[in-house]
Amino acid sequence: MIKYINSEKGACESVTMELYGSSRVLENGELAIGECAVTRLAQEFGTPLYVYDEVLIRSLMKTYRQPFEERGVRYRIAYACKAFCTVGMCQIVNEEGLWLDVVSAGELHTALTSGFDPKRILLHGNNKTEEELQSAIAADIGTIVIDNFHEIELLHDLLQRAGKVMDVMLRVAPGVDAHTHEFISTGQQDSKFGFDLHSGQVEQAAALVREYRTMRFVGLHSHIGSQIFDVEGFRLAAERLAQLCAVLHTKYGMPIDVLNLGGGLGIRYTAEDTPTPIAALVRDMIEVTETAFAAHNMALPLLMLEPGRSIVAQAGTTLYRVGSRKEIPGVRTYVAVDGGMTDNPRLALYGAKYEAAVANRMRAPANDLVSIAGKCCESGDMLVWNAMLPHANPGDILAVSCTGAYNYSMASNYNRIPRPAAVLVAHGRARLLVRREEVTDLIRLDVPLADVGAEPGANGGIL
Repeated sequence: MIKYINSEKGACESVTMELYGSSRVLENGELAIGECAVTRLAQEFGTPLYVYDEVLIRSLMKTYRQPFEERGVRYRIAYACKAFCTVGMCQIVNEEGLWLDVVSAGELHTALTSGFDPKRILLHGNNKTEEELQSAIAADIGTIVIDNFHEIELLHDLLQRAGKVMDVMLRVAPGVDAHTHEFISTGQQDSKFGFDLHSGQVEQAAALVREYRTMRFVGLHSHIGSQIFDVEGFRLAAERLAQLCAVLHTKYGMPIDVLNLGGGLGIRYTAEDTPTPIAALVRDMIEVTETAFAAHNMALPLLMLEPGRSIVAQAGTTLYRVGSRKEIPGVRTYVAVDGGMTDNPRLALYGAKYEAAVANRMRAPANDLVSIAGKCCESGDMLVWNAMLPHANPGDILAVSCTGAYNYSMASNYNRIPRPAAVLVAHGRARLLVRREEVTDLIRLDVPLADVGAEPGANGGIL
């Protein structure tokens, strides 16, 4: 991590944007990521542009392994595809030996197309369709995480028809408040995810799964939320899950081989965020889980984590080109860029905060307080409300950090704006992960109205 503080005479003495991984400021004052200058990237691939630091991604994957290997604890790390899923990203995960957590037919298809080992894929989802489950069964993936009673019956029926047996886990809603934004909190009792622990639903589900020879019960899954900065929520979840494991073992004869504590480890987006470093928090998670199982005289099962944001968020930077400027005397100054909520909807969705910098002039005095606006027809189309920057001129390259998670995943074509390209950078080399959409792509699936005089229902007309 590199902290750049603008300290030239006349500049605002504040951090304009924290730099991560291989990002650094070149001698000419320009930002480089993976030894690739941002002006070169913008010229070659256009803007907006998602830029991913490959070295940082791989390093963070290794960081997750380290605490387990130091303590000699059995473990499994599964990258959560929802954070950022492309064929190239799945290939990186495969090369690093991690598992893959998918939640839809689209994510599963992306993984399989990438050549990912299906035995290291687990399927999540609170409303898996019959088609999605059939795809998972046909691919013979490693594990299906069962989310509700309807799914138990549906999966059993499909496995019977296919003549197969699959490993399954039960997702538990442990009743833990992760103290995060309500939209990304998932472990509380009132949740659409998982079997409710408090009412005894998990025991009922386990008893039902035990009766079906189509399923091999291997363990429990819990995910308490996202952007979690300390171990306390995980401690409470581990204690409740350990007690549940003891009940399932003694009452139903169902030993637990795998305990999946989910993901959700938080990152620093701005100076307001103070997360525990990944390695330290993972060590804490291991310790509280060991303690919880020791209290019931049980051996620690294989521990599984599902990080997503904490692997790719800080590895991603979005580059924009500055356009118009609007000054409202005594109120606010808006600087508009060529992207916005179509490539980063997180501020509009739940008030996410970001840091930014004029990437082609990192050492220029930062004495201009502005709000960075997108180009969509929405007043809420904002990227940063208050940013202290050098005076941004039309054509300047604006960089917004920590955009690697959920930005591309949630991108849209609102206002019929094509989605950006994404590139992977390392050691001075940039490789395309996703091609930029063209306007022709936007109408590729459109169906014109039937020609005048055509029969009703012809050419996609009204039936």
